[in-house]
Amino acid sequence: MKSIDSIYQFYFQDIYRFLLSLSRDPYTAEDLLQETFLRAYLYLEFYQNENVKSWLFTVAYRTYIDYYRKHRKNVVTESDFFQQLPKKETDVHQQIILSEEVQEVLTLMDQLPDKQRTAMLLHDIHELSYKEAAQIMEIKLGHFKIVLFRGRQAIRQRKENNNDENI
Repeated sequence: MKSIDSIYQFYFQDIYRFLLSLSRDPYTAEDLLQETFLRAYLYLEFYQNENVKSWLFTVAYRTYIDYYRKHRKNVVTESDFFQQLPKKETDVHQQIILSEEVQEVLTLMDQLPDKQRTAMLLHDIHELSYKEAAQIMEIKLGHFKIVLFRGRQAIRQRKENNNDENI
């Protein structure tokens, strides 16, 4: 197994982006990131040779849920939280178009119920498998697929409605 330092270096950005997506606040995401890796270090003995990425996302999700339950009344909803994420190098014109499309989808995702938004973040953005994402969310695989489908369907419908309004 890799050392916790190498795991931290390798998965830092993925876990941070996931927590930022959930919390919508960079400071909270940083605190949750530290808590996630502290918990990972403390519970390293319980790690059962599963996928390290999946295990860390599970720890991060549970850390977020614990935080959310404690701070339920103080939910921050910033619309520009993804603008701080680094983007891959592409053609400037393509990057502008892609940025606008991604921003539209992310804005629409903010309007989804938490489970649908989390399912889309885990599977579509962080590219975890259905099984891994379902385990992280602690729901059955079939239920996860339904939640993901409904989230995607809601995004499509809202996007179509927005396009119809612009015509």
